[in-house]
Amino acid sequence: MESLVPFEDLNLLPDPRATKPIPLLRPTLEIRVKPEPLDEPICLAPAGFFNTRSDDNNNNNNSHPDLIPSSPPPPDLNDPNELGLEPANNASSSSSDESNVYSEFYRISEMFRSAFARRMQRFGDVDVLDSETGAIVAVPFAEDNQVVASQTPRKYPKRSNELVRVTNLSIEDQRCFRDIVRRTRLLYDALQILAMAEEERRSPGAGRRARVDLRASTFLRDRGLWLNRDKRIVGSIPGVYIGDVFYFRMELCVVGLHGQPQAGIDYLPSSQSANGEPIATSIIVSGGYEDDEDAGDVLIYTGHGGLDKLHRMANHQKLEGGNLALERSMHYGIEIRVIRGLKYEGSLTTKIYVYDGLYRIVESWFDVGKSGFGVYKFKLIRIEGQPEMGSTLLKLASSLRTTPLQARPMGYLSLDLSMKKDNAPVFVYNDIDSDKEPLYYDYLARTVFPPFVYAVSNAGCNCVTSCHDGCLCMLKNGGEIAYDCNGFLLRGRPLIFECGSHCTCPPTCRNRVSQRGLRNRLEVFRSRETGWGVRTLDLIHAGGFICEYAGVVLTREQAQVFSMNGDSLIYPDRFAEKWAEWGDLSQVYPEYVKPTYPSVPPLDFAMDVSRMRNVACYISHSTSPNVMVQFVLHDHSSMLFPHLMLFAMENIPPMRELSLDYGVADEYNGKLSICN
Repeated sequence: MESLVPFEDLNLLPDPRATKPIPLLRPTLEIRVKPEPLDEPICLAPAGFFNTRSDDNNNNNNSHPDLIPSSPPPPDLNDPNELGLEPANNASSSSSDESNVYSEFYRISEMFRSAFARRMQRFGDVDVLDSETGAIVAVPFAEDNQVVASQTPRKYPKRSNELVRVTNLSIEDQRCFRDIVRRTRLLYDALQILAMAEEERRSPGAGRRARVDLRASTFLRDRGLWLNRDKRIVGSIPGVYIGDVFYFRMELCVVGLHGQPQAGIDYLPSSQSANGEPIATSIIVSGGYEDDEDAGDVLIYTGHGGLDKLHRMANHQKLEGGNLALERSMHYGIEIRVIRGLKYEGSLTTKIYVYDGLYRIVESWFDVGKSGFGVYKFKLIRIEGQPEMGSTLLKLASSLRTTPLQARPMGYLSLDLSMKKDNAPVFVYNDIDSDKEPLYYDYLARTVFPPFVYAVSNAGCNCVTSCHDGCLCMLKNGGEIAYDCNGFLLRGRPLIFECGSHCTCPPTCRNRVSQRGLRNRLEVFRSRETGWGVRTLDLIHAGGFICEYAGVVLTREQAQVFSMNGDSLIYPDRFAEKWAEWGDLSQVYPEYVKPTYPSVPPLDFAMDVSRMRNVACYISHSTSPNVMVQFVLHDHSSMLFPHLMLFAMENIPPMRELSLDYGVADEYNGKLSICN
């Protein structure tokens, strides 16, 4: 609407005592509602962790809710009959008809004021809706016919315009920052997995679903839990390691590694810069431009701009925005963080994003691209002295999975330690010394329990295709299945009941995750720091099942005899309860209580791994582990003897070592003596 008041102000009601009616123009009101943002805030409630607004179910087919859903539609101002007006030649109209006209105009006026309050502010004292509301959400009329706006969402801190560089961190500082990043990512992963499960519960089998990454990141943002918002860090982000993998770009924003959810160049705009010049801090290389040339340590990066809706070059690029920021960063010698977006086979997302470290821009020029349009190019060289790039390790792991002897001709002791007892091969690699200890043990894929454990009766469910609401196994777990449709653990529990041999559901039932055995290719390797350790050759998703910690179960009396002989024993009750951290929402939901059902009695048994063991026995100890122990029952019902199942606490990239918190560590090197 170009002009809001080309007619007499509707807020000035005509005087009913006037002898001659005031002529009223009849404008056509075009109500334009501001569309809701894509990543609208969500709320958590104990019954459903991702409950939406109550009016969502009533407006499924309309993204913009009606201004007044409970009121009748406004009358046509061009129809005198609908307004209750007599024809123009009838001068005698009753006072009741005039009152109806004035009342109707007053109602339309209130709608007009609510929808266009800010524009009309210059014409008088008009209430202005908060700019952060995002959209006007109507409620039924009150007695005084006032329109009520939606509740203002919580404001979140905006990004600072202060550029800082973090240097000279001590070992303790590095551990502290790493723990902060780890806990934030732990919370983010738990939120997006819960959101995915909520989407599956609402619309099972649906194709396109809501962006769970946006919902989780928005939830954290609105509560001020995004990291590094109070400063813009130049160089390395404390707590983020080279090689860290992210499934969603929004997670890069959450940890402060890259602040743009869509743009490939993150920079400080000139309007916020102290010297009036834009400064770039990070870029994402994901193959969006055909003129990019990526050789690993040397990168030719094409600036942004010039693409049409089909992502094809259609215009010349300009030296502005992010392009100018990269040129200024080259001028001032500011290092750039490089994140690569790569396609990964078997990933749940289209691409994964891996942090590859710091680069320095050494040259920039304007060139004619492959499509004939002018593009800005920037040559970046990786700064020396950094750990190996994560993208390089991804390529190495890919070649090791298919042709290990070609990728590393020397050092392999075995290409399958399990001798096909596990579903995936377990490599053994040692290029340090001549130690061959892992080859001297019998491989045990499943834990061996005493016979009396199976004497306890185990009732199963009667499900046909997969477990559903009201299933007996779900009731054992407190009324819900512990895993989502992708097999990821929703949240840790003291004990999980899976479907077993007494259940009628098929092996594909999603409540049988840990029974399917090892699915990721692991490698037992010799290390100078930890002795023997375990690393993964696959990308393991946070909450994903890894393997069982297998051994021979001993009673208390048997354990006392074995310990006197000096045999290596594992005590399950000593493992740290890291399961309580997975899915813990107490940081964002103060009333959240960690699951306590089903409760587990004190475990009074040990596991002998002195002669028979599996790959899990070589996992190193850490007080900040990336793997946790979750107790599970499926083949018997004795709660005193659960299985020790291992799940990932974070996204574990290929070639990264696995670690557990055993609860008791060797005082000399922080590593349990059991594996050395």
